[in-house]
Amino acid sequence: MSDPRTSVVVITHNRRPELLRTLDRLAELPEQPEVFVTDNASTDGTSAAVAHRHPQVRLLRPGRNLGAVGRNLAVRRVRTPYVAFCDDDSWWAPGSLSGAADLLDRYPALGAVTARIVVEPDGTEDPIVEELRDSPVPGPSWLPGPALGSFLAAATVLRTEAFRRAGGFHPRLWLGGEEELLAADLAADGWWLTYADHLTIHHHPSVVRDATRRRRDGIRNTLWFTWLRRPARPALRRTLHLARTVPRDTASLRAFAEAAAALPWIVRERRVLPPGVERRLRALEDSQRRSTARCYTG
Repeated sequence: MSDPRTSVVVITHNRRPELLRTLDRLAELPEQPEVFVTDNASTDGTSAAVAHRHPQVRLLRPGRNLGAVGRNLAVRRVRTPYVAFCDDDSWWAPGSLSGAADLLDRYPALGAVTARIVVEPDGTEDPIVEELRDSPVPGPSWLPGPALGSFLAAATVLRTEAFRRAGGFHPRLWLGGEEELLAADLAADGWWLTYADHLTIHHHPSVVRDATRRRRDGIRNTLWFTWLRRPARPALRRTLHLARTVPRDTASLRAFAEAAAALPWIVRERRVLPPGVERRLRALEDSQRRSTARCYTG
């Protein structure tokens, strides 16, 4: 049976075959969600292929590569109370969108639900799943799963209005760890984030990716988030940890240089998180340092 509570938003750039596979899988879902695709200035015929093969998809073509902000563009047009994100190389399992909507219906202070990620074609769990399942973040007793300090955009269903009020993804971050800032702002607005082990999204990693640029942007965005929202001492601690542990190469050097060049903007925009939210992030520090799934590689 269809479920009108959730829309799906996908961003893409020059991954036509992967996107078409994802849209085929989404079209087979029993929930029959409305699907929005933001084509971030692809040059491989993506838009024409989507219009031909999936004419029911709401296709947005901003004319330039907006990165994660392409999701914001789509969410402006979403009319459902919940919005699910997935990447152009991932797709939701049947029933998982309804399962996430049930949780959001049942718990009014729940802002986002992150699903279990299964890596294809082998069907193995993504290494990050264990960290989500064993999250050390303290949460209220009513929360239906482990409390999270952040979320993975490609595997999460959010309240549409909460996303909008928090401002969506920041345009300056583009892509690469862009969720961390939004997650903190959602928490500051009073929302809780959780992991749901009974929900599933499949991820078949695309080979079309610039791993080095993603790493550079991920380091830079981690620094920006840290300086924008964390108190001085935790911010310094995380900055020093990154400086000690990232690969010592040109990409890392450029990431730190880009981050430092934005300090005037950081000073203007800095807004330290409420103590309760900061406690959640502090609880994550040890697991982040030990993590093998969050390494800056590529």
